[in-house]
Amino acid sequence: MNLIYLLDLCAVAVCAITATLEARRRELDLFGVVVIAVISGIGGGTVRDLLLGRLPVYWVHDPIYVVVGMVAGTLTFFLSRRIRLPKNFFLVPDAIGLALFTVIGTSVALQLGVPWLIAALMGVITGVFGGVIRDILCNEVPLIFRTDIYATASLAGALLLIALDDYGMGHNLAILFAMICTVAIRLAAIRWHIHLPRLRSDV
Repeated sequence: MNLIYLLDLCAVAVCAITATLEARRRELDLFGVVVIAVISGIGGGTVRDLLLGRLPVYWVHDPIYVVVGMVAGTLTFFLSRRIRLPKNFFLVPDAIGLALFTVIGTSVALQLGVPWLIAALMGVITGVFGGVIRDILCNEVPLIFRTDIYATASLAGALLLIALDDYGMGHNLAILFAMICTVAIRLAAIRWHIHLPRLRSDV
């Protein structure tokens, strides 16, 4: 198994975990939580594959992604019933999931030979859409619209990966630096409430 495949499985698991932690606040049953966990875990990659014409989408011909999402969601469901976690604990694994999916989406697009800007956008789409779907299913305003820097951290990581790749750095090492960049920006934004300028009403 290559690095991208392993990271992809890890990303699905992490996203399923964050979806479960978010869904528990809605007091959903096990079935509802697992459905949200799986859909969140594969959602971003599904949108990416559809936009790139990469059909059938990745989890259709490799169901292990669905299995990983189900197992991660189920284990997290039962563990979270026994362990008391801080209210916003899910934001930390969410930042890691964002970084994982960003580098995966960017790498997949680069392998298909698309222009660098499209590759970066595919990285962002892969990174953020799972969370958007999760929040919509949990009847929440998507995190990307209600919090500090989120998609911008994903874009920074994607662009760094592309730049390092173009510079000639080994792809695996470029992935590592891009992930660190994404997580660092996201966690810094959470810690110090960094956000882009907002459009405010004068009323």
